Amino acid sequence: MVSEAPPFWWEKSGWQAWALAPFSFLYGKVAGKRMKTAKRASVSVPVICIGNFTVGGAGKTPTAIAIARAALDKGLKPGFLSRGYGGTLDVTTLVDADHHRSVDVGDEPLLLAREAITVISRRRVEGARRLVSEGVDLIIMDDGFQSARLTLDYALVVIDTQRGIGNGHLVPGGPVRAPLDEQMRQLTAILKVGNGQAADAIVRTAARAGKQIFVSSIQPRPQPDFVGKRVLAYAGIADPAKFHRTIEQLGGNIVTKRSFPDHHHFSDEEVRDLLDETSRQNLLPVTTAKDAVRLKGHHGDAARLLETTLVIDIDMVFDDPNAAGAIIDTAVQNCRRRKLQQA
Repeated sequence: MVSEAPPFWWEKSGWQAWALAPFSFLYGKVAGKRMKTAKRASVSVPVICIGNFTVGGAGKTPTAIAIARAALDKGLKPGFLSRGYGGTLDVTTLVDADHHRSVDVGDEPLLLAREAITVISRRRVEGARRLVSEGVDLIIMDDGFQSARLTLDYALVVIDTQRGIGNGHLVPGGPVRAPLDEQMRQLTAILKVGNGQAADAIVRTAARAGKQIFVSSIQPRPQPDFVGKRVLAYAGIADPAKFHRTIEQLGGNIVTKRSFPDHHHFSDEEVRDLLDETSRQNLLPVTTAKDAVRLKGHHGDAARLLETTLVIDIDMVFDDPNAAGAIIDTAVQNCRRRKLQQA
């Protein structure tokens, strides 16, 4: 899977997308067949998958966290299953947020492990079984919708309403991970994030297909004494513009922007450059929680940068406060039905 989305993916289809169309066609054939014919193993607890149509961030991780919190409110013991993208460990691992570093397990699993038990595994079935052995009664998969080898009891596909599905082409001509008709067939519901219009067409298609539509927004946590602060905004995420909008929403004045690839591990030179820039212009360094965990556990300049950085935490908030609970209830019902059919 492509890890870094080129800018033309998010623009109206141009020559680059059409030049790559033959490769997108082949990619789509393979990805669609894999989704359609995948043999999937089952586990004894409900499995909710949080995915998206495209490469790049749409808000999967904060959505997974919101559902885990709702599960805890219901008295359940949720567990997260992640591939551990960006980490080097290739064995099934129980993540320890206090001891593991992002270079080992990836950045998103460290965020998830703050909320509930988290396992990373390149082999999702093995990872799911590890979670069951740890006593969880609900598995929440962060990503993996198109490549799951695990039976899903609920597939929630998150779509950002500012970017939608970009130019609509499949990889490598665009950001779409698999043919939309197959993705639409296998998803349970769509979660619209934000109030943009870029996702309107695909949401209408889903509604016509009888899929449930949920609506949510990403809400930053309030930052005292932040209004008017002169900021250096740095982030290695899929959509840095979303982070910039968040800072402006909180009242910060962005003087300098530094964007890095998604899941980027900062080099010593990059860290020193950020420190020099903030000192030279007397700026407040601001970053995301996902970037902050990649700096955690380091010493020297990286530790100094993290210490002086304001970290913006966000929450995924459903318009319907009962939505996350309803998703969990449906997953539990589907799991019971699945086990009866297998008996």
